[in-house]
Amino acid sequence: MLQPKKLKHRKPHRPDVRGNATQKTELAFGSYGLKAVTGSWVSDRQIEAARRAMTRFVKRGGKIWIRIFPRFPITAKGGEIRMGGGKGSVDRYVDKVKAGTVMFEMDGISEGVAREAFRLASHKLPVRTKILIKNES
Repeated sequence: MLQPKKLKHRKPHRPDVRGNATQKTELAFGSYGLKAVTGSWVSDRQIEAARRAMTRFVKRGGKIWIRIFPRFPITAKGGEIRMGGGKGSVDRYVDKVKAGTVMFEMDGISEGVAREAFRLASHKLPVRTKILIKNES
């Protein structure tokens, strides 16, 4: 799974996903992209599941770029633990995906294949998505 090598703070406060994205809003690498319409946390497991779904559908053809990285640790305490005792240990890593963020990009495949691969990947993600296509001019 994806996770950062180092952290500035081991247990930071929870990341906020309200509002619209100001970065990563346009296609930068590929001809096709998967853009978030709503905001949410996306975990390392969800990113990996979406990547696998896309890679398997395109049969390792083309090129895939992952534009998000799970850099925020989320803590959790055990199920039957009483109140108090401090903050829980790090449970997983997430990335805050705001509305308008381009999460994945693809190139080197046809539009139909890219649409179906992104459709399969979107089922693995907790955000509503739309597909972007770079204008050929």
